[in-house]
Amino acid sequence: MPVSKQDRFLSLYEPVHNRFERFCRARVYGKMEFRDLMNETLLVAFEKFDSLRSETAFLSFIIGISIRILANNSKKKQEHYLNKEDHALLIVDHGNATSLDTEIHFLHQALAQLSSEQQESIILFEISGFSIREIAEMHNVSEDAVKQRLKRGRAKLAELLTFESVLKTGEPDHG
Repeated sequence: MPVSKQDRFLSLYEPVHNRFERFCRARVYGKMEFRDLMNETLLVAFEKFDSLRSETAFLSFIIGISIRILANNSKKKQEHYLNKEDHALLIVDHGNATSLDTEIHFLHQALAQLSSEQQESIILFEISGFSIREIAEMHNVSEDAVKQRLKRGRAKLAELLTFESVLKTGEPDHG
């Protein structure tokens, strides 16, 4: 009995679900709900599943789709201005946040200041656990380019997350 498209898709998705979720959580911080990104990505991936060249590249396939969805979402948001009422709904209360939540907030705030290439390389390598070779293949660049993005991104994060930098921005020290 032939295996259905849905069964093939699910058999490839199930083993990579946790890595994909970690990527989405880290990449969308503050921009959209990570579950929305995951759902939209999986819908597009299922529709384009027949274009998948190699089953071993499935995770790269869905991450590439999610990156494009995020880019399109960012463009759409830039085109629309928020009115004051919508803006008030986006204000986050960090008053009850634990120390770890606060640190994660500052990390994501710092990640948002990196170039998209550095940001994605760091998230894919440090958070999602991809190898340098896998990241290079996803972005169609050399391994040296990925290493350079990681090096520069880490240096910029270190600069942004130092105590002196936090004092300059006026953000309180929660450490």
